[in-house]
Amino acid sequence: VQLQACGGGLVQAGDSLRLSCAASGLTFSTYGMGWFRSAPGKERDIVAAINWSGGTTYYADSVKGRFTISRDNRRNTVYLQMNSLKPEDTAVYYCAADSDIYYSTDRDEYDHWGQGTQVTVSS
Repeated sequence: VQLQACGGGLVQAGDSLRLSCAASGLTFSTYGMGWFRSAPGKERDIVAAINWSGGTTYYADSVKGRFTISRDNRRNTVYLQMNSLKPEDTAVYYCAADSDIYYSTDRDEYDHWGQGTQVTVSS
């Protein structure tokens, strides 16, 4: 199983980024998917999650109204659209796959992880 995340970068506060995570080696449409982030000195926390069909989503309070998670099961890809970025969004962002068709907000429930992509937001 491979999860390949990309789309990170250095942006200014207020800008947007779109992260993508391409999955291979698994039946993508049967997995819940999540995006997590880890800032220096902090734990890896959930940012957003989506169930197998895309019909149910979860967002951390800190990103509600600014971030949107979506998936394309034909392309085996999950996305994270990030708008109105803030310096506190600076972190390494990871995608993860949960073998449950629904999603979990607990990182320990996820079976597979991508390598992470750095997002840096300057003020």
